[in-house]
Amino acid sequence: MRVLHFGRFYNANFGGLERHVALLIEALRGQVQCDNLVANDFFRAEVLDMEYYRVYKVPSAGLVAGVALAPAMPLWARRLHRLKAYDIVHLHFPDPLAQLVWYLMPRGPKLVITWHSDIIRQDRLLKLYRPFLDDIVSKADAIIAPTPAHFASSTQMGACKDPNRKHVVPFGIDERPYQPSDALLQRAAEIRARYAGKRVVFGVGRHVYYKGFEYLIRAMNEIPDTIAVIGGNGPLTGAYARLITELGRESQVDLVGRIDDSDLPAYYHAADLYCMPSVEKSEAFGIVQLEAMACGKAVVCCQLNNGVNFVNLDGVTGFAVPPRDPHALSQAINVLLDDDALRTRMGRAARDRVREEFSLQSMARATIAIYQQILGRPS
Repeated sequence: MRVLHFGRFYNANFGGLERHVALLIEALRGQVQCDNLVANDFFRAEVLDMEYYRVYKVPSAGLVAGVALAPAMPLWARRLHRLKAYDIVHLHFPDPLAQLVWYLMPRGPKLVITWHSDIIRQDRLLKLYRPFLDDIVSKADAIIAPTPAHFASSTQMGACKDPNRKHVVPFGIDERPYQPSDALLQRAAEIRARYAGKRVVFGVGRHVYYKGFEYLIRAMNEIPDTIAVIGGNGPLTGAYARLITELGRESQVDLVGRIDDSDLPAYYHAADLYCMPSVEKSEAFGIVQLEAMACGKAVVCCQLNNGVNFVNLDGVTGFAVPPRDPHALSQAINVLLDDDALRTRMGRAARDRVREEFSLQSMARATIAIYQQILGRPS
């Protein structure tokens, strides 16, 4: 099978959607021939030869409402299809640009959509876009969501009337980089030594509106002898730094910037627990939760009533608290920090949950089965 993925972007600042596409293509290697067509960060073309696939980066002139201005992408898609005769086009939503490109491609390949999240913030633009969204949802041969909660909570998949076209395939991660080794634990000890015996709460992600890191910063006022280590960067990094200074929390919050993927497991292992304080349903899953859980860490997240809370089970693998509530966030963190046995038990349950429900192998098997089904091929 030949499959063309539209992974939106491919750069150092991977978001959850882009990280999932890379993991999925990696998991499909040897069984499905994949390409990943994305917008570049600059107005120039690039082709990246990965070990098992290629990433085609189309020139882009920037973003408008989160959508890349990449006018040549339809031409690239048509040219690639002529060369490789794709059996399936796999879109990852929300992505209006990929939808436009699909409309401009020749009919023939089957259409698969992985539904990462509803469109949350752009209400006015959504009203204009909604008829086109409904149209492509009604035409998709398969819609994949990573949790049942995605289908239950979505208000934008109603045009898919056939339940047989809806499939739940939990996102998977490769656990191997997160398994403890002497080198990994040594690096984790080095990170922890920076903080002079303080307890460590770790969070990482793009510094954007829905991640809610400002609430973790405010919560630190009620969490003694502890430092919040926050990785990543983005448009709100400056605002976070100013808030830390305004609250006088310089000794309790460390903005460490972007963390290289190779160093990220050490940060998880250095922490006592993981916190994902996202406040909007734009955060619909949270792959970083899985990464922390694979390291045996209990997780504190917000109750968003979507896939986030399918991943982190409240009272089992961690806690879920009301969004935008620094006091509730601090209470949950304090409960875990003050109870070593509880934190260890939840961390063990978290690691077990990743192994049982969110493996790369199970994600690959289920995805291939869907591809074979819509192509009418035997499994």
